[in-house]
Amino acid sequence: MSTSLGKALRILVVLGEGPASLDQLATALEVHKTTVLRLLRTLADEHFVHRDDHHRYRLGSRLFELSSRGLEQREVRAVAAPHLHAFNRAHGHTVHLSERDGDEIVYIDKLESHDHVRMASRVGLRGPVHSTAAGKVLLADLPAADLGRVLDTVVFTPRTPHTLTDRDAYLAELDRVRDQGWAQDREENEPSINCIGAPVRGPAGTVVAAVSVSVPSIVAGYHQLMELVPSLLAVTGAISRDNGWRPTREEPPV
Repeated sequence: MSTSLGKALRILVVLGEGPASLDQLATALEVHKTTVLRLLRTLADEHFVHRDDHHRYRLGSRLFELSSRGLEQREVRAVAAPHLHAFNRAHGHTVHLSERDGDEIVYIDKLESHDHVRMASRVGLRGPVHSTAAGKVLLADLPAADLGRVLDTVVFTPRTPHTLTDRDAYLAELDRVRDQGWAQDREENEPSINCIGAPVRGPAGTVVAAVSVSVPSIVAGYHQLMELVPSLLAVTGAISRDNGWRPTREEPPV
């Protein structure tokens, strides 16, 4: 760990015990005030700390945001597990639980299908956001500015002849996902593989994960998969409620 990074982290630990002045922080870190001030300016620029009207430093909004997200992400896999197992037992298809990391999705859990057809996915594997049902679900919830920043980094690589490769067409697809509350991947990511996905929400109502069901065409056709949408929405709704989400009338059902 670099010396500066270590000192910056130590500042956050000290502020976690309460507000502190520049002099108090310098004393706690046993370094000169100019060094602490330089680190504080960097931390303040990124909203990890802020200075109040009494010239004392406090933990900033970015740290609380990350803390909240970390708790949601750490808990969602355990919260989802019994629901996913029940869904998998009932329907027998491959089920994934995914989170977003930048312009990719990451599988954080997987339940295998009950047939003899196995998919190449595994826990920890990454996938594109633009061609997967989970990716569409996770992006559709983002505020416009955040969505724009993510899409600026996306390369709309054609994974199959059905992949959406135009940004405007993809944005229109996300509008549909928001309206209906779920997403589909009709052979967009892998040939002969259809998928549906739905959102898992955290206590704040934001989407923290996605549950998706993937089925090879030789096992079940696209229209058979569509029949599972109500069951998928029911299970993601149950996971979301167990994860602390309380829907309001203004929010679309999941």
